Amino acid sequence: MVSRMPSSPGGLEVPLWRSIAVFRFASLAYVGVLVLRDADRYAHPLAAGGVLLAMLAWSGVTAAGYARPAGRRWPLLVADLGVVLAIMLATPWVVGRSALAAGVPTLTVAWLAGPVLAWAVSGGRRRGAVAALVLGGVDLATRERISQSSLTGVILLLLAGVVVGHVARLAVTAEERLQRAVELEAATRERERLARDIHDSVLQVLALVQRRGAQLDGEGGELARLAGEQEAALRALIGRSGGDPDDDGGSRDLRNLLDRYATATVAVSAPATPVPLPARVARELAAATGAALENVARHAGGRAWVLIEDEGETVTVSIRDEGPGIPEGRLAEAVAQGRLGVAHSIRGRVADLGGEVRIVSAPGAGTEIELVVPREAR
Repeated sequence: MVSRMPSSPGGLEVPLWRSIAVFRFASLAYVGVLVLRDADRYAHPLAAGGVLLAMLAWSGVTAAGYARPAGRRWPLLVADLGVVLAIMLATPWVVGRSALAAGVPTLTVAWLAGPVLAWAVSGGRRRGAVAALVLGGVDLATRERISQSSLTGVILLLLAGVVVGHVARLAVTAEERLQRAVELEAATRERERLARDIHDSVLQVLALVQRRGAQLDGEGGELARLAGEQEAALRALIGRSGGDPDDDGGSRDLRNLLDRYATATVAVSAPATPVPLPARVARELAAATGAALENVARHAGGRAWVLIEDEGETVTVSIRDEGPGIPEGRLAEAVAQGRLGVAHSIRGRVADLGGEVRIVSAPGAGTEIELVVPREAR
């Protein structure tokens, strides 16, 4: 069964619910005309009038109930189906089996399609088809004989449930995509605003630190060098504030993203064939690798080896160094001190992709970090 599709007060499916209410009253007017025309042929004409009033009242109840998103749930949907079934089962007694056999229409006629349309809009094609089959089966069971016209009515009811359910699902999908586009546009504008603020403040300060400290020796010169690196990284980051064209399902070759880290002290080994990954997965995995190499440069002398392994459903990137290693408990201590490089830049990124990080290290024996991610991020 298809789960209930989400509704919102201003959703694109609201016109569908209003159309169902209009259909109910329009079809009820047609039922009223037939009741007036054939009342003298009914077995219980007064009961037919009472049933007609009940149908009018129920049409009002459903119109008010389905107008609210909270009302488009199972209690009202099941009650709607039950009321129509009850009226259909009362038809042989009210109209009379002899009159039905003579060709007199049933009391519900087209009005019985109301629950089918409601179920289709609330849950899609399958739910609409289920309601159509239930009502169609009961309609055939109340007839003395099954003719080609009665079978045609059931087929039309089934088609209505399937088609309306399909249109309703398309409406919900379109609404979700529209909402995603609006959120993306808002996020892009916010990133552009932040990029302007960063350019006017942080980048200028980093550039100043780099220029003033370039001629210094010792820690001052190192600080100037780090400021220059961070300025370049920030400029590259805000330069992508307009979004990435690969965000909509494109793929990237991981080898190309990791080759940029190859230097005289960092060796990158990759397969001879491309290692394609969804663009977001490839970028995040490359960023985690960069964070690991930054730790190598900071704590292990900068000498490192990067290995890319394409294992089909997963891709593994290994970063190995020959530094002093990581003492036991050092990572937990760093987190407690608020130093979240490994926790956020590496573990956090890989966890968001549904992967895992394995760290093998011992004092004096170097460190190996394995980043394992599924080819399709969860």
